[in-house]
Amino acid sequence: MDWTNLAEKVIEGYVIREEEAREILTVSDHEVLALVHGAYQIRRHFYGKKVKLNLIINAKSGLCPEDCGYCAQSIKAATKIDRYPLVSKQTIVEGAKEAKKNKIGTYCIVMSGRRPTNREVDTVIGAVEEIKRDVEKLKICACLGLVTEEQAFKLKAAGVDRFNHNINTSANHHANITTTHGYEDRVNTIENVKKAGISPCSGVICGMEETDKDIIDMAFALKDLDADSIPVNFLHPVKGTKLENMDELTPIRCLKILSLFRFVNPTKEIRIAGGREYNLRSLQNLGLFIANSIFIGDYLTTDGQDAKEDYQLIKDLGFEIEENPFETEGQQFTLYHS
Repeated sequence: MDWTNLAEKVIEGYVIREEEAREILTVSDHEVLALVHGAYQIRRHFYGKKVKLNLIINAKSGLCPEDCGYCAQSIKAATKIDRYPLVSKQTIVEGAKEAKKNKIGTYCIVMSGRRPTNREVDTVIGAVEEIKRDVEKLKICACLGLVTEEQAFKLKAAGVDRFNHNINTSANHHANITTTHGYEDRVNTIENVKKAGISPCSGVICGMEETDKDIIDMAFALKDLDADSIPVNFLHPVKGTKLENMDELTPIRCLKILSLFRFVNPTKEIRIAGGREYNLRSLQNLGLFIANSIFIGDYLTTDGQDAKEDYQLIKDLGFEIEENPFETEGQQFTLYHS
Protein backbone atom coordinates (compact mmCIF):
# COMPACT_ATOMS: atom_id res chain seq x y z
CA MET A 1 0.00 0.00 0.00
CA ASP A 2 1.23 3.50 -0.88
CA TRP A 3 0.28 5.30 2.34
CA THR A 4 1.19 8.76 1.05
CA ASN A 5 -1.06 8.28 -1.97
CA LEU A 6 -3.89 7.06 0.27
CA ALA A 7 -3.38 10.10 2.51
CA GLU A 8 -3.66 12.42 -0.50
CA LYS A 9 -6.95 10.79 -1.46
CA VAL A 10 -8.29 11.09 2.09
CA ILE A 11 -7.37 14.78 2.20
CA GLU A 12 -9.37 15.23 -0.99
CA GLY A 13 -12.42 13.61 0.59
CA TYR A 14 -12.00 9.90 0.00
CA VAL A 15 -13.47 7.60 2.68
CA ILE A 16 -11.29 4.54 3.16
CA ARG A 17 -12.84 1.11 2.78
CA GLU A 18 -12.92 -1.58 5.45
CA GLU A 19 -10.27 -3.63 3.67
CA GLU A 20 -7.94 -0.62 3.65
CA ALA A 21 -8.63 -0.10 7.36
CA ARG A 22 -7.77 -3.74 7.98
CA GLU A 23 -4.50 -3.31 6.09
CA ILE A 24 -3.56 -0.41 8.38
CA LEU A 25 -3.89 -2.61 11.46
CA THR A 26 -2.11 -5.60 9.90
CA VAL A 27 0.69 -3.77 8.08
CA SER A 28 4.11 -5.31 8.70
CA ASP A 29 6.17 -3.60 11.37
CA HIS A 30 8.86 -2.54 8.90
CA GLU A 31 6.24 -0.43 7.06
CA VAL A 32 5.05 1.41 10.15
CA LEU A 33 7.17 4.51 9.55
CA ALA A 34 5.68 4.82 6.07
CA LEU A 35 2.21 4.44 7.57
CA VAL A 36 2.94 7.11 10.19
CA HIS A 37 4.22 9.41 7.45
CA GLY A 38 0.95 8.98 5.58
CA ALA A 39 -1.06 9.71 8.72
CA TYR A 40 1.12 12.77 9.31
CA GLN A 41 0.24 14.18 5.89
CA ILE A 42 -3.39 14.21 6.98
CA ARG A 43 -2.62 15.59 10.45
CA ARG A 44 -0.43 18.32 8.98
CA HIS A 45 -3.00 19.33 6.38
CA PHE A 46 -5.81 19.84 8.89
CA TYR A 47 -3.89 20.83 12.03
CA GLY A 48 -0.47 22.06 10.96
CA LYS A 49 2.04 22.08 13.81
CA LYS A 50 -0.58 22.69 16.50
CA VAL A 51 -0.97 20.46 19.58
CA LYS A 52 -4.05 20.78 21.78
CA LEU A 53 -3.52 20.31 25.50
CA ASN A 54 -6.19 18.95 27.83
CA LEU A 55 -6.32 18.74 31.62
CA ILE A 56 -8.61 16.58 33.77
CA ILE A 57 -10.06 17.46 37.14
CA ASN A 58 -11.34 14.31 38.82
CA ALA A 59 -14.31 16.12 40.32
CA LYS A 60 -15.99 13.05 41.79
CA SER A 61 -14.07 9.83 42.38
CA GLY A 62 -15.04 6.20 42.88
CA LEU A 63 -18.27 4.73 44.22
CA CYS A 64 -19.54 3.97 40.70
CA PRO A 65 -22.24 1.27 40.49
CA GLU A 66 -21.25 0.21 36.97
CA ASP A 67 -19.21 -2.95 36.37
CA CYS A 68 -16.84 -1.78 33.61
CA GLY A 69 -13.97 -4.26 33.66
CA TYR A 70 -11.22 -1.70 33.02
CA CYS A 71 -12.27 0.84 35.64
CA ALA A 72 -10.68 1.30 39.05
CA GLN A 73 -13.62 3.45 40.16
CA SER A 74 -16.21 0.65 39.91
CA ILE A 75 -17.58 -0.68 43.21
CA LYS A 76 -16.93 -4.11 41.68
CA ALA A 77 -13.18 -3.40 41.63
CA ALA A 78 -10.94 -4.17 44.61
CA THR A 79 -8.80 -1.08 44.14
CA LYS A 80 -7.19 1.40 46.49
CA ILE A 81 -8.12 4.78 45.09
CA ASP A 82 -9.39 8.04 46.53
CA ARG A 83 -13.18 8.02 46.84
CA TYR A 84 -15.04 11.27 47.38
CA PRO A 85 -18.27 13.06 46.37
CA LEU A 86 -18.41 15.98 43.98
CA VAL A 87 -15.90 18.68 44.93
CA SER A 88 -16.98 22.24 45.54
CA LYS A 89 -17.72 24.75 42.83
CA GLN A 90 -14.73 26.80 43.91
CA THR A 91 -12.37 23.83 43.60
CA ILE A 92 -13.49 23.36 39.99
CA VAL A 93 -13.03 27.06 39.26
CA GLU A 94 -9.56 27.21 40.79
CA GLY A 95 -8.56 24.19 38.70
CA ALA A 96 -9.59 26.05 35.56
CA LYS A 97 -7.49 29.07 36.48
CA GLU A 98 -4.48 26.84 37.07
CA ALA A 99 -5.08 25.12 33.75
CA LYS A 100 -4.98 28.41 31.88
CA LYS A 101 -1.67 29.33 33.50
CA ASN A 102 -0.21 26.12 32.08
CA LYS A 103 -1.32 26.72 28.46
CA ILE A 104 -4.15 24.21 28.65
CA GLY A 105 -6.74 24.66 25.90
CA THR A 106 -9.48 22.33 27.19
CA TYR A 107 -10.38 21.83 30.84
CA CYS A 108 -12.20 18.54 31.45
CA ILE A 109 -14.58 18.27 34.41
CA VAL A 110 -14.99 14.54 35.02
CA MET A 111 -17.33 12.78 37.45
CA SER A 112 -17.56 9.08 38.28
CA GLY A 113 -20.94 7.37 38.37
CA ARG A 114 -23.70 6.19 36.06
CA ARG A 115 -25.46 9.55 35.75
CA PRO A 116 -25.35 12.91 37.56
CA THR A 117 -28.07 14.13 39.87
CA ASN A 118 -29.68 17.48 39.08
CA ARG A 119 -27.91 18.93 42.12
CA GLU A 120 -24.53 17.79 40.78
CA VAL A 121 -25.34 19.26 37.38
CA ASP A 122 -26.25 22.55 39.06
CA THR A 123 -22.87 22.62 40.86
CA VAL A 124 -21.05 22.06 37.56
CA ILE A 125 -23.19 24.73 35.88
CA GLY A 126 -22.32 27.25 38.61
CA ALA A 127 -18.62 26.50 38.20
CA VAL A 128 -18.75 26.76 34.41
CA GLU A 129 -20.55 30.09 34.51
CA GLU A 130 -17.87 31.50 36.79
CA ILE A 131 -15.06 30.08 34.67
CA LYS A 132 -16.54 31.62 31.53
CA ARG A 133 -16.65 35.02 33.29
CA ASP A 134 -13.14 34.90 34.74
CA VAL A 135 -10.99 32.75 32.45
CA GLU A 136 -10.59 33.80 28.83
CA LYS A 137 -10.24 31.42 25.90
CA LEU A 138 -10.56 28.16 27.83
CA LYS A 139 -12.71 25.41 26.38
CA ILE A 140 -14.80 23.50 28.93
CA CYS A 141 -15.51 19.80 28.45
CA ALA A 142 -17.88 18.01 30.84
CA CYS A 143 -17.80 14.25 31.37
CA LEU A 144 -20.63 13.48 33.76
CA GLY A 145 -22.01 10.10 32.65
CA LEU A 146 -25.41 9.45 31.10
CA VAL A 147 -27.13 12.85 30.86
CA THR A 148 -30.67 13.59 29.83
CA GLU A 149 -31.55 15.94 27.00
CA GLU A 150 -32.81 18.48 29.54
CA GLN A 151 -29.52 18.37 31.48
CA ALA A 152 -27.58 18.74 28.24
CA PHE A 153 -29.47 21.93 27.32
CA LYS A 154 -28.76 23.38 30.78
CA LEU A 155 -25.05 22.62 30.43
CA LYS A 156 -25.00 24.27 27.01
CA ALA A 157 -26.71 27.40 28.37
CA ALA A 158 -24.07 27.62 31.12
CA GLY A 159 -21.25 27.64 28.58
CA VAL A 160 -20.11 24.01 28.33
CA ASP A 161 -18.35 23.75 24.97
CA ARG A 162 -17.87 20.00 24.74
CA PHE A 163 -19.22 16.85 26.37
CA ASN A 164 -17.29 13.60 26.56
CA HIS A 165 -18.90 10.19 26.70
CA ASN A 166 -16.82 7.42 25.21
CA ILE A 167 -18.25 4.46 23.34
CA ASN A 168 -15.17 2.67 24.77
CA THR A 169 -15.45 -0.41 22.57
CA SER A 170 -17.48 -1.81 19.69
CA ALA A 171 -21.16 -2.65 19.91
CA ASN A 172 -20.23 -6.30 19.39
CA HIS A 173 -17.64 -6.39 22.20
CA HIS A 174 -19.49 -4.16 24.68
CA ALA A 175 -21.13 -6.92 26.73
CA ASN A 176 -17.70 -8.46 27.36
CA ILE A 177 -16.58 -5.25 29.07
CA THR A 178 -19.68 -4.13 30.99
CA THR A 179 -23.17 -5.48 31.62
CA THR A 180 -24.78 -2.73 33.71
CA HIS A 181 -25.52 -0.50 30.73
CA GLY A 182 -25.73 -1.00 26.99
CA TYR A 183 -23.80 0.35 24.04
CA GLU A 184 -26.91 2.27 22.96
CA ASP A 185 -26.98 4.09 26.32
CA ARG A 186 -23.64 5.61 25.41
CA VAL A 187 -24.69 6.49 21.88
CA ASN A 188 -27.93 8.07 23.15
CA THR A 189 -25.94 10.30 25.53
CA ILE A 190 -23.85 11.61 22.65
CA GLU A 191 -27.00 12.25 20.64
CA ASN A 192 -28.51 14.16 23.58
CA VAL A 193 -25.56 16.56 23.79
CA LYS A 194 -25.55 17.02 20.02
CA LYS A 195 -29.22 18.04 20.17
CA ALA A 196 -28.26 20.67 22.74
CA GLY A 197 -25.61 22.08 20.41
CA ILE A 198 -22.65 20.87 22.48
CA SER A 199 -19.60 19.61 20.62
CA PRO A 200 -19.48 15.80 21.00
CA CYS A 201 -16.35 14.09 22.29
CA SER A 202 -16.30 10.30 22.21
CA GLY A 203 -13.47 7.81 22.12
CA VAL A 204 -12.31 4.29 22.80
CA ILE A 205 -10.15 2.08 24.98
CA CYS A 206 -7.96 -0.35 23.06
CA GLY A 207 -6.21 -3.39 24.49
CA MET A 208 -9.26 -5.11 26.00
CA GLU A 209 -9.15 -8.28 23.86
CA GLU A 210 -11.05 -6.64 21.04
CA THR A 211 -10.44 -7.90 17.49
CA ASP A 212 -9.19 -5.86 14.55
CA LYS A 213 -12.80 -5.85 13.31
CA ASP A 214 -13.88 -4.34 16.64
CA ILE A 215 -11.33 -1.53 16.35
CA ILE A 216 -12.36 -0.82 12.77
CA ASP A 217 -16.02 -0.77 13.83
CA MET A 218 -15.15 1.73 16.59
CA ALA A 219 -13.38 4.08 14.18
CA PHE A 220 -16.29 4.08 11.74
CA ALA A 221 -18.90 4.31 14.52
CA LEU A 222 -17.27 7.54 15.71
CA LYS A 223 -17.24 8.79 12.14
CA ASP A 224 -20.98 8.10 11.93
CA LEU A 225 -21.53 9.85 15.29
CA ASP A 226 -19.55 12.81 13.93
CA ALA A 227 -17.54 13.13 17.14
CA ASP A 228 -15.47 16.32 16.99
CA SER A 229 -12.87 14.98 19.42
CA ILE A 230 -11.79 11.35 19.65
CA PRO A 231 -9.71 10.31 22.67
CA VAL A 232 -7.87 7.06 21.96
CA ASN A 233 -7.12 5.38 25.28
CA PHE A 234 -4.78 2.41 25.59
CA LEU A 235 -5.57 0.12 28.49
CA HIS A 236 -3.38 0.72 31.52
CA PRO A 237 -4.30 -2.34 33.61
CA VAL A 238 -4.99 -1.54 37.25
CA LYS A 239 -4.62 -4.14 39.99
CA GLY A 240 -7.98 -5.07 41.42
CA THR A 241 -9.94 -4.59 38.20
CA LYS A 242 -11.32 -7.38 36.04
CA LEU A 243 -8.71 -6.61 33.36
CA GLU A 244 -5.75 -6.31 35.75
CA ASN A 245 -3.74 -9.02 33.96
CA MET A 246 -4.42 -7.84 30.42
CA ASP A 247 -1.36 -6.34 28.76
CA GLU A 248 -1.55 -7.05 25.03
CA LEU A 249 -0.42 -3.80 23.44
CA THR A 250 2.96 -2.79 22.04
CA PRO A 251 4.10 0.70 21.01
CA ILE A 252 4.03 -0.33 17.34
CA ARG A 253 0.48 -1.66 17.68
CA CYS A 254 -0.57 1.64 19.25
CA LEU A 255 0.86 3.58 16.29
CA LYS A 256 -1.15 1.43 13.89
CA ILE A 257 -4.34 2.04 15.89
CA LEU A 258 -3.75 5.80 16.00
CA SER A 259 -3.10 5.81 12.25
CA LEU A 260 -6.38 3.99 11.63
CA PHE A 261 -8.34 6.61 13.56
CA ARG A 262 -6.57 9.42 11.68
CA PHE A 263 -7.27 7.90 8.25
CA VAL A 264 -10.93 7.20 9.10
CA ASN A 265 -11.53 10.54 10.85
CA PRO A 266 -9.12 12.89 9.06
CA THR A 267 -10.62 16.24 10.09
CA LYS A 268 -11.22 15.37 13.75
CA GLU A 269 -9.17 16.01 16.86
CA ILE A 270 -7.41 12.73 17.63
CA ARG A 271 -6.17 12.68 21.22
CA ILE A 272 -3.72 10.22 22.72
CA ALA A 273 -5.41 9.73 26.06
CA GLY A 274 -5.09 7.34 29.01
CA GLY A 275 -2.29 4.78 28.84
CA ARG A 276 -0.15 6.95 26.55
CA GLU A 277 2.99 6.76 28.65
CA TYR A 278 2.48 3.14 29.70
CA ASN A 279 1.90 1.78 26.18
CA LEU A 280 3.69 4.08 23.72
CA ARG A 281 6.69 4.52 25.99
CA SER A 282 9.66 5.79 23.95
CA LEU A 283 7.51 6.15 20.80
CA GLN A 284 5.29 8.90 22.21
CA ASN A 285 6.95 11.34 19.82
CA LEU A 286 5.81 9.30 16.80
CA GLY A 287 2.30 9.28 18.22
CA LEU A 288 2.17 13.07 17.99
CA PHE A 289 2.90 12.90 14.27
CA ILE A 290 -0.52 11.24 14.01
CA ALA A 291 -2.58 12.70 16.86
CA ASN A 292 -2.90 16.44 17.48
CA SER A 293 -3.99 16.38 21.12
CA ILE A 294 -2.84 14.97 24.46
CA PHE A 295 -3.66 15.15 28.15
CA ILE A 296 -1.22 16.93 30.44
CA GLY A 297 -0.78 15.68 33.99
CA ASP A 298 -2.47 12.72 35.64
CA TYR A 299 -5.47 10.76 34.46
CA LEU A 300 -8.40 9.73 36.66
CA THR A 301 -6.72 6.92 38.61
CA THR A 302 -3.33 6.52 36.92
CA ASP A 303 -0.34 8.85 36.82
CA GLY A 304 0.82 10.71 33.76
CA GLN A 305 4.41 11.75 33.22
CA ASP A 306 5.79 15.04 34.46
CA ALA A 307 4.21 17.89 32.49
CA LYS A 308 7.68 19.32 31.82
CA GLU A 309 8.46 16.22 29.74
CA ASP A 310 5.37 16.78 27.60
CA TYR A 311 6.16 20.44 27.01
CA GLN A 312 9.72 19.47 26.07
CA LEU A 313 8.46 16.72 23.76
CA ILE A 314 6.28 19.20 21.88
CA LYS A 315 9.15 21.69 21.61
CA ASP A 316 11.61 19.04 20.41
CA LEU A 317 9.21 17.99 17.64
CA GLY A 318 8.97 21.56 16.39
CA PHE A 319 5.27 21.68 17.21
CA GLU A 320 3.35 24.53 18.84
CA ILE A 321 0.89 24.51 21.73
CA GLU A 322 -2.54 25.74 20.68
CA GLU A 323 -3.36 28.07 23.54
CA ASN A 324 -6.62 29.36 22.05
CA PRO A 325 -8.71 26.26 21.18
CA PHE A 326 -11.35 28.37 19.42
CA GLU A 327 -8.92 30.01 17.01
CA THR A 328 -8.30 27.20 14.50
CA GLU A 329 -11.63 25.34 14.55
CA GLY A 330 -12.63 24.47 11.01
CA GLN A 331 -9.37 25.85 9.65
CA GLN A 332 -7.30 23.94 7.11
CA PHE A 333 -3.57 24.48 6.84
CA THR A 334 -1.68 24.72 3.57
CA LEU A 335 1.42 22.83 4.62
CA TYR A 336 0.67 19.73 2.55
CA HIS A 337 2.21 19.43 -0.89
CA SER A 338 1.61 16.46 -3.18
